[in-house]
Amino acid sequence: MTFHHLALSDREAMQAVTLPSGRRNCNYTFANLVGWKFLFGTEVCVLENAVVLRYTFDGRRAYMVCTSEALSLELIEGLFDDSIGDLTLIGLEDSQVPQCSMFNGQWSISVEPLRNQYDYIYRRTDLATLHGRHLDAKRNHIHRFRAEHPNFEYRPLTPELFDECRRLTEIWQNNKNENDGSTGSPQGTIEAEHHVMETIFSNWDALGMIGGSILVDGRMVAFTYGAAVTTDTLDVCVEKADRYVEGAFAIINQQFAEHLPEQYIYLNREEDMGIPGLRQAKLSYHPEILLTYNVVHITKND
Repeated sequence: MTFHHLALSDREAMQAVTLPSGRRNCNYTFANLVGWKFLFGTEVCVLENAVVLRYTFDGRRAYMVCTSEALSLELIEGLFDDSIGDLTLIGLEDSQVPQCSMFNGQWSISVEPLRNQYDYIYRRTDLATLHGRHLDAKRNHIHRFRAEHPNFEYRPLTPELFDECRRLTEIWQNNKNENDGSTGSPQGTIEAEHHVMETIFSNWDALGMIGGSILVDGRMVAFTYGAAVTTDTLDVCVEKADRYVEGAFAIINQQFAEHLPEQYIYLNREEDMGIPGLRQAKLSYHPEILLTYNVVHITKND
């Protein structure tokens, strides 16, 4: 197994595997991988029917495997040959864990669920239409926004709007700090998010990004963007809004879903990171799928 540092030039080969795989894991979205590679030192090995991602933390290696096929003995042995000590597989869905259990006689296997990393996946039409009594509150937010801003404009996100996105991101961060009653998020987190956004903006077309924005009187009050993770699922990578414009988050969510190409049946709105308010917000939209993730540790028996 031969790995190399992830590059933009890997997109075609990787997406030939990931897009038709049916694996809606947001961590397989090529744009996410490119955006965050500076932090994780992401390396990749593209096989005929699998993409293997390698990460190194404190001298130990961990792997993610995107494949529509079962995890084979040959693949596990190849990863063991490459690993430093025991083998750690991250981001395995519940449906993949039994595949590892087949090797219990040869190796010892432990499974650790990662609830904070579960992805929230919704039907695009549900977010676009907000039908049903369970979404009454969301519709009310949008009705109020439309009543207060009858001339609002939805505009596809294009490079000429990136400066407005930067301005709004700063407002969003200031809003968040005031709302949290804190002086700010950890500086490293803020800087990392800014780095990722600038990487995305610098490679917008090469990464196949799709975005949308809400303008009120020519001023941006919300924006979002994402990219395909599979042929029928779009990963929503970022969503920002002015917290003091009531309904701004609700309207960008609804309008983006409404304007997306119909090929996208699902929207992956990523994880909640264990933040109570974010978890409540994501659950309030009633996801179609709560995509489970696990860390699997495999140790060779003596």
